[in-house]
Amino acid sequence: MNIFNRYLIRNVFIGFAAAAGMLVPLFTTFNLINELDDISPGGYRWTQAMMVVLMTLPRSVIDLGPFIALIGGIVGLGQLSKTLELTAIRTAGFSIFRIAMAILCAGAMLTIALGVLDEWVASPLQQRALHLKNIAMAQGSEGDNNGNLLWARRDNQFATVKSLDEHNQPVGIEIFYYRPDLSLQSYIYAEKATVLKSGAWLLQGVNRKSWAGKQEQGETLSTLQWPSIFTQMSLAELTMPSDSFSVRQLYHYIHYLQDTHQPSLEYKIALWQKLGRPILMLAMILMAIPFTFSIPRSPGLGSRLATGVIVGLLTYISYQIIVNLGLLFSLNAQLTTLAAPTLLLVIALKLVCRFNQQH
Repeated sequence: MNIFNRYLIRNVFIGFAAAAGMLVPLFTTFNLINELDDISPGGYRWTQAMMVVLMTLPRSVIDLGPFIALIGGIVGLGQLSKTLELTAIRTAGFSIFRIAMAILCAGAMLTIALGVLDEWVASPLQQRALHLKNIAMAQGSEGDNNGNLLWARRDNQFATVKSLDEHNQPVGIEIFYYRPDLSLQSYIYAEKATVLKSGAWLLQGVNRKSWAGKQEQGETLSTLQWPSIFTQMSLAELTMPSDSFSVRQLYHYIHYLQDTHQPSLEYKIALWQKLGRPILMLAMILMAIPFTFSIPRSPGLGSRLATGVIVGLLTYISYQIIVNLGLLFSLNAQLTTLAAPTLLLVIALKLVCRFNQQH
């Protein structure tokens, strides 16, 4: 890597930092406003809301990655164009294509850094933040939530958990056993359970009913050990949204859902989105080339930045619409998450080649 490549990459990274410094505080403020709406007396407090926002800050940076790539590229190259350094670099023999490859290298570095941040920092912190918020809001609620928090299935056995206590132990467990003809064979209700180190659950306050023909039998037990059909992932993790999972967690949970014949499309899409986002980032940073060289004598950086923000926003919204439509209509996960970013990357490369030929 020669001195010109290093100089371009350094200036593009300065643009990334400037873009992050502009976008992250703005979107963090929006997140804080949303969290303040959930504050309740005796439950979720404003100090906890501040903590949740801070802990989800790495996730915000990752979500804003394509914006940061596009606007950072425009700022970095635009500043070089403004000071005529970009002209000097081209005079030294650098084509537009070589400049594009240099900033693409910077984009790849940013993508790898955000991937590491996602896997080992953002996902664990986001899960801890959501767990903190869920506990605080449960303490302030009136306990009138009749929904079930977790469901699991294995063959003809179904289980549901109403909620988790402050120690992440299951509360309100219902277990259904069905015969091959789908008639109910037995039913178990337990007030609570303790998850043992072996993975089995020790049910407490158990009511069990079974049916044989027209005969119904019932019994009450103080405890009953049950071989859990839930995955070995912690129950607290299973209550988290799919976008908070790391790649390792998603891979493990998808295989668990497939082995137990449960729908897994939402988690497949979340997994493939982690590959689609880097492709989208690379495409967005290459889009900085047209913004820089399309009208070389155009005015200032402000108009380019405004256009870049609009393009980035439209791209982000369009991508989210495509992903949600794929989930709604049960489309192929790879096609849903990778088609649009790949198409945009191809378009960006063609634009770079076109400007390289024209200039």
